[in-house]
Amino acid sequence: MSAAPLDEKLEPIFQEVLRRNPGELEFHQAVREVLECLGPVMVKHPEFVEHKVIERICEPERQIIFRVPWQDDKGEVQINRGFRVEFNSALGPYKGGLRFHPSVYLGIIKFLGFEQIFKNSLTGLPIGGGKGGSDFDPKGKSDGEIMRFCQSFMTELYRHLGEYTDVPAGDIGVGGRELGFMFGQYKRITNRYESGVLTGKGLTWGGSLVRTEATGYGASFFVAEMLRARGDSFDGKTCVVSGSGNVAIYTIEKIHEMGGKVVACSDSNGVIYAEHGIDLALVQRIKEVERGRIGSYAERDRKARYIPGGNIWDIPCHVAMPSATQNEINGRDARTLVKNGCIAVGEGANMPTTPDGIRVFLDAKIAYGPGKAANAGGVATSALEMQQNASRDSWSFEYTEKRLHEIMRNIHDLCYQTAEEYGTPGNYVNGANIAGFIKVASAMVALGLI
Repeated sequence: MSAAPLDEKLEPIFQEVLRRNPGELEFHQAVREVLECLGPVMVKHPEFVEHKVIERICEPERQIIFRVPWQDDKGEVQINRGFRVEFNSALGPYKGGLRFHPSVYLGIIKFLGFEQIFKNSLTGLPIGGGKGGSDFDPKGKSDGEIMRFCQSFMTELYRHLGEYTDVPAGDIGVGGRELGFMFGQYKRITNRYESGVLTGKGLTWGGSLVRTEATGYGASFFVAEMLRARGDSFDGKTCVVSGSGNVAIYTIEKIHEMGGKVVACSDSNGVIYAEHGIDLALVQRIKEVERGRIGSYAERDRKARYIPGGNIWDIPCHVAMPSATQNEINGRDARTLVKNGCIAVGEGANMPTTPDGIRVFLDAKIAYGPGKAANAGGVATSALEMQQNASRDSWSFEYTEKRLHEIMRNIHDLCYQTAEEYGTPGNYVNGANIAGFIKVASAMVALGLI
C-alpha cells in the first residue's frame, strides 16, 4: 500500500527532511504522519507558512550525542552511546523520557522526541518536547553495572538539564532503579536537591503517586472516552494488551476495573493467551519481582497457553492495546484485528502501528486512538509531579488519578472536536496531529524567529 499523497506545499518540506536526516526511518515515518494531516491547516493559517513553522518544527533545537564509558563486574571497560534530543521548547522546558535499549540510535530518539512535541501540547500543560537514551541494554546486568552505567551517563547529561530547561523521565529500560541512580549522581555533581529535574522518581524522594500507573491508566481512560462517544463502554469487552512491562500491566489493571477482560499479553519471546482472563498479580510477580520472562506464566496458570514467538494480534478481541514498541502492528495484523471484530485500538506505546495498519483502521472506521493522544497520560502525570516538586507538596493517589482522568478526557474531547472542525469526524489521527500542531505553531509565531 503506497503512502498517502502530501499537500503540494508540504511535499518539498518532507523531501528536505529526508535529505537532511538520511537513514532515520522511524523519524521519517513520524514526520510524514503529521504532515499528511496539515494541508487544511496551512490554508486556514497562512501565517504558519510565512513563518516556516513546519520547517523549523522538524529540526531539533539541540541534539546531544556523547560517549558513556563504564566498567562491568569483571573490571572490563564498556562503551555505549548516549543521546538527548531537545526538540522544541515553545511551550515549556523539554520533557520526555530516556530509553535504554540496544535498538536505540539517533533516528529512534528523534522520532520519539518529535512525537513528544505534539503529545505534550495535547496535555494542555506547559511542557516542550524532547527525548533521550542509550544503546545500553539493562537486561542481564547486575545492579552494580546498571549503577555505574547510569552514573557515567548522568556525568555528561547533567550539564544539559534543569527544571526550567530539560526534565527527563523513564521509558523502555529506565524505571525507578535507573532514575534513582541518575538522580543520585545529578545531586552529587551539582550539590543541589533539585527534585524537578527528573520525573518518575521514587515516592520517598520526590515522586508522585499514580506516575507508575499513568501511561496504562491514561490509555485505558482514552479508549473508554472513544467508546463512550459511540455509546459504548469496556463492560463485557474482550481485550488484548501487547507487552508485559509497566504500560501493559497498568492498562490491564484499569481495563479490569472498567469491566473489560484482558485475555492476552506478551513479551519479545512470545504470547500468553488466557481465555478465562489474565491473572494480573501473577504477571506483576513475574515481571516486577522476579524480572522473568512471560513464558513462565503458563507454568503457574495451567488454563493459560504460551505461544512462543506468537502474534498477539491473531487473537480475536473487541479492544486492542498495543503497549510494547514501535511498528508492532502492520497492515496484515490490522486487517486480522478488524476481521475478528475489533472495534477499538488504543496505543499505549509510541507509534506502534505502521502507516498501512493506520489506514486499515481508519478505513474500517473503528475507534483508533493514536499514541500521541492515547498514551499522553504518562507525561501528563510527569508534569503533575513537577507541579508537586515546585510547590514542595505531595498529592493523594485519588486526587492525582482524578487529575489524570480529567486530562485524558480533555485530550479526547480536543481531538474529537478538532477532527470534526477539519471535516474528518471520528478521525483521531487528524484531530491529535492538528490540535497538537496548532498550539505549538502559534507559540512559535508569537515567540519570534528563535
